[in-house]
Amino acid sequence: MAKVNSRAARLIRHARVRDKVRGTGERPRLAVFRSLNHIYVQVIDDSQGHTLAAASTLDAAIKERLENKNKSSHAEMVGELIAQKAREKGITQVVFDRGGYKYHGRVKSLADAARKAGLEF
Repeated sequence: MAKVNSRAARLIRHARVRDKVRGTGERPRLAVFRSLNHIYVQVIDDSQGHTLAAASTLDAAIKERLENKNKSSHAEMVGELIAQKAREKGITQVVFDRGGYKYHGRVKSLADAARKAGLEF
């Protein structure tokens, strides 16, 4: 039996989460993707298959403020930005999709910042 590498294990966990978490028009899904250097987040309506809002560390609104900060503080800024963009579109409640990552570190920082900025999940 072959050993499962960490990427494959994350994808298995992500599939397990996605079986249970669905975004609707009134309560879309807040999906997180974490790469080695950046963090990306989207607010998705799964019933229509549309992305309603998106933010990442590559956005011009926060890119210049990222220097000399750690990745967790980058994630906090992205969380605040996605909450602001979602509220502009009238979204106040979301379901959280951690993308198979542990609820720890950058993912937790992003979620806490989004909650603090006004999103409920």
